[in-house]
Amino acid sequence: MSHARWKLGRERQLVEGYAEAAEAGRAEVRLAMAFAKAVYDRRKELGLSQAQLAERAGLTQAKISRLEGADTVPTLPLLRRLALAMDSTLNIALDDDREEVAFVAHTAA
Repeated sequence: MSHARWKLGRERQLVEGYAEAAEAGRAEVRLAMAFAKAVYDRRKELGLSQAQLAERAGLTQAKISRLEGADTVPTLPLLRRLALAMDSTLNIALDDDREEVAFVAHTAA
């Protein structure tokens, strides 16, 4: 194999690797935005300010702002605290081509 063919093959591998990394990055952004929208929508549905939700969840208003701005990655305990504070169940569905996040209100029995 000539050096030129090796170089082309190496460049092709780099481009393919970059494309895969870019797609993974886009999926992460879509998930972060879906979660941020779900928090915002449920908070508005409840008529709460960021400060009020923060107080209910034992967080700071700044943390709620970062969550709604998709600027932070929530931990599992934080997800639970948010769901409890918003009197809801958190549903997350992940597929190859979609990410769905929803806080579903608890129904009064």
